[in-house]
Amino acid sequence: MSLTHKDVEHIAELAKLKLTDEEIERYGKQLSAILDYFEELKQLDTDEIPATASVLSLSNVMREDEPHQTLTRDEILANAPDQENGQFRVKAILD
Repeated sequence: MSLTHKDVEHIAELAKLKLTDEEIERYGKQLSAILDYFEELKQLDTDEIPATASVLSLSNVMREDEPHQTLTRDEILANAPDQENGQFRVKAILD
């Protein structure tokens, strides 16, 4: 499928891109090649292939949940750049 100059301009406008004529020519060839490849893929017989959401098996890799000693409030606040009354003090983000 060969895209016209006008087709590429329209696609660029939809993507809010300002392209030079040289870029339109170059991207038009590249996009046309991509669309041609999709046309080739459409010819493949995929009737026997089940639909999948992912080609990778889904499994979570997690460590065992083992209880351990937690940090004390003083140990945690020791790394705080600013603290007040046993709490982190941060700059206000709203007026």
